[in-house]
Amino acid sequence: MYKRVLLKLSGEALAAGRGFGVDTDFVHTIAQEIAEVHAMGVELSIVVGGGNFFRGVAEQAANMDRVSADHMGMLSTVINAIALQDAIEKQGLHCRVMSAIAMHQVAEPYIRRRAIRHLEKGRILIFAAGTGNPYFSTDTAASLRAMEIRADVLLKATSVDGIYNADPKKTPDAVKFEEISYMDILKLGLKVMDATAVSLCKDNNLPMIIFSMNETGNIRRVVSGEKIGSLVTA
Repeated sequence: MYKRVLLKLSGEALAAGRGFGVDTDFVHTIAQEIAEVHAMGVELSIVVGGGNFFRGVAEQAANMDRVSADHMGMLSTVINAIALQDAIEKQGLHCRVMSAIAMHQVAEPYIRRRAIRHLEKGRILIFAAGTGNPYFSTDTAASLRAMEIRADVLLKATSVDGIYNADPKKTPDAVKFEEISYMDILKLGLKVMDATAVSLCKDNNLPMIIFSMNETGNIRRVVSGEKIGSLVTA
């Protein structure tokens, strides 16, 4: 079992198929799973995306300045972080949102040593606003934060049950990788995470597991060490 993990959740996952906004029922389901993992004694931190509201590289931002669009995307992640924090606290747990962009009324500023202390005290952490910088995705933020807090593993919850050599939703005979290296992901051009995030994990020997969020209990299973999803190693 892993002791300290970082879970990456996409904004699209929080929309639960609706495409836009937050599906509160699904968020509470995730919070229940997080509570189960916390009860196992695991130190848990989370990075949330913002694609259910706005993505700086999406079509809706095509005519915008990239920096402005990315800042909008970062603010979207804060909305998701607050929604998830509320659901987690309704499970009776202590949860802190730490934002890479200062907004003291709604979140703590991200300070690495304080983040580690929160985890040591048994609090759940949600990292919002990406890295605070444009041109960097929340995947890169997840890789960065995982290394900063010395997480044992980066868990990426997606809509598919692992890494395939083609999109399994479009290619029925796509082959799943049980294990794959970061270098092979880059060589094959697989759209698992952006290249910056992959390179960060590779250079710092951080293992990652890609698994499906669609099956209830998967977060607990993957943290427990069950062989689900795809394992990525340096």
